[in-house]
Amino acid sequence: MYVWFTVLAALAILPTFLKTLFPYLLQDTIYIFKSIRLAIRLTKYKTKKPFYSILDCFLDAVKKHPHKTLIHFEGNTYSYLQVDKESNKVANALRTHAVLKEGDTVALFLGNEPCFTWIWLGLGKLGCAAALLNYNIRSKSLLHCFSCCGAKVIIAAPELQDAITEILPVLKEQGISVYLLSEKCSTEGIECISDKISQASDEPLPPSLRSSVTVKSTALYIYTSGTTGLPKAALITQERVWAAAFIQAISGVTSEDVFYVNLPLYHSAGFLIGFVGSIERGSTVVLRRKFSASQFWEDCRRHNVTVIQYIGETLRYLCNMPKKENERNHSVRIAIGNGVRIDIWKEFLNRFGDIKVRELYAATEGNVGFINYTSKIGAVGRSNFIQRKLFPHALIKFDTEKEEPVRNSEGLCIRAAPGETGLLVGKITKTSPFNGYAGNKQQTEKKRLSNVFEKGDLYFNSGDLLKIDEENFVYFQDRVGDTFRWKGENVATTEVSDILSMAASIEEANVYGVKVPGHEGRIGMAAVTLKEGKEFDCVDTYCHLANYLPVYARPHFIRIQNALEVTGTFKMKKVKLVEEGFEPAQIQDPLYFLSLAEKKYVPLTQEVYSSIMSKNIKL
Repeated sequence: MYVWFTVLAALAILPTFLKTLFPYLLQDTIYIFKSIRLAIRLTKYKTKKPFYSILDCFLDAVKKHPHKTLIHFEGNTYSYLQVDKESNKVANALRTHAVLKEGDTVALFLGNEPCFTWIWLGLGKLGCAAALLNYNIRSKSLLHCFSCCGAKVIIAAPELQDAITEILPVLKEQGISVYLLSEKCSTEGIECISDKISQASDEPLPPSLRSSVTVKSTALYIYTSGTTGLPKAALITQERVWAAAFIQAISGVTSEDVFYVNLPLYHSAGFLIGFVGSIERGSTVVLRRKFSASQFWEDCRRHNVTVIQYIGETLRYLCNMPKKENERNHSVRIAIGNGVRIDIWKEFLNRFGDIKVRELYAATEGNVGFINYTSKIGAVGRSNFIQRKLFPHALIKFDTEKEEPVRNSEGLCIRAAPGETGLLVGKITKTSPFNGYAGNKQQTEKKRLSNVFEKGDLYFNSGDLLKIDEENFVYFQDRVGDTFRWKGENVATTEVSDILSMAASIEEANVYGVKVPGHEGRIGMAAVTLKEGKEFDCVDTYCHLANYLPVYARPHFIRIQNALEVTGTFKMKKVKLVEEGFEPAQIQDPLYFLSLAEKKYVPLTQEVYSSIMSKNIKL
């Protein structure tokens, strides 16, 4: 009897003992179980003949629940069956009028609206890849993004016609077919497609049209600003689409959930994690053209939203809204995203209730990622043995001054110690490939790091500094190289420097990102030299940048210098400039601030600086 009593007592205290010794054992076990189950599913899809794509998953969902709402948008609802029929119309129209065939690429220059989704599905039914163009870009950047993916067709929204017209001569020269989602257009070289789509058959297309699509086929091109140059087209395979779609599943989203998408569909977050992830779950999406802090919770209540998506700025905007008595009156239970500060994270939970924040780390083109499945505030995830096995990765020591990994006497990289900040690298293997960038072999090679731990090995260089603590929690620290992130967008400093140097009064420009207290990411700043005999033209520089760059990419602070400091290899130095920031009292050089209200650069006085710090001037 005494022995049995001892055994029962031991069993009774075992859960408490395990929780004390291994506080995250349960969450780790659930996460590992989900990961293995999803890996088995993906393996099954990959080996199935023919390959089972996310499009096939959508078609199965149409059969399973045809009348279930897939999309809520501006007072209208679209069922799975309606979206399927609309995508059939698109496919039949484009097959006839654009003569599209399997393997072709079509560029989509569209905002957040339902037709974005069924045009993509329609292209999938023809076995075509889609290039998702950022609707903020213009001129040289737009032409570059279009050209590098090898697209022969571009489909644009009517409100973006002016941007298309600007590059139309080059498109016509290259024999590119341009279609506008409108019923009338008087511009020669632009063909309207809306009437043709509306008149097309909504009958299903034979699967034979996409019979050659495999797990390694290109499904999408999503653009990301790299360390240098113009935006790069990350090549997203069918396998990668599945991997991104599974993020909702790993976060605990079910088919009964309603997912709120207010991030741009041209980004991997809004499109792959949000929309495509909802197709994988068989759930409903609430789609919004643009994020609105004032309407956010009203939308959530109106549509009974249970899962929201965010970037760091999103949650900050919500926390900056005036408090209301009913702000906890909602059904949201999960938030998936990245880039939220610890203080905002805490304030968000205090104000809006017990929402499971699934902060994640991933790169569109990367081969390793993390997700915080424990809700530990501040972490972007955990590094566990299953993940290290399937997707080998490490943090290595990095010299931020030289902007290169630290190597030992044998020329190999050195692992960062637990708790030490290091550069994240992911081993390039069959299960964790790096597919590179379309039409940009040079930039693809730059992201490959060899001789990391063994001679001849090959790793993906994330360009990000992370930290893994003693408990295996992962924390994002900073970005390296020539990219900064502002308003949820990556900005390539070389592109901005090139454009800024074209301004009438500027000789050279060195662009970098600086931190602003109370804001996520880094805002753009530039150190410039002026042309001989010229003064800084505040109005012309503003107008020039407004013509070429979206607001988030424009330098908000400009520092006039006599000469730009460079390295021995003539690379512009940024570290000291970043550290010095933009406080007038600490800098002798003339400083200017981008005033959107006055549509010009204005002197950055101590008074203006104080207004920025107190947030009386909005950035």
